[in-house]
Amino acid sequence: MTNILIVCSNEPIAATIARLINKMEDWHATVALSLNEAMENCYAKAFEVILIGSGITQPQEDVLKLHLEKLKANSTVVKHYGGGSGLLYAEIYQALADK
Repeated sequence: MTNILIVCSNEPIAATIARLINKMEDWHATVALSLNEAMENCYAKAFEVILIGSGITQPQEDVLKLHLEKLKANSTVVKHYGGGSGLLYAEIYQALADK
């Protein structure tokens, strides 16, 4: 199972991304609507991919990356730029290939 954390402050967008991810066999999405929620999720579970969505600033992303380093997490952080399911899946497949 590939665990993917979606960090996105826009709840409807995050829900749509999660629905698309969960359609894929062996992928499981978890949603975090804030930086703090994302960091709490990283304590509880290992994520192969951390998908950064809308509403998350570069400084927040940097804090999350530092948090992951401290946890010695083997996660790849990737930005999601929107554009539909094809781009979303390509972003995730690329992140998994970069591991």
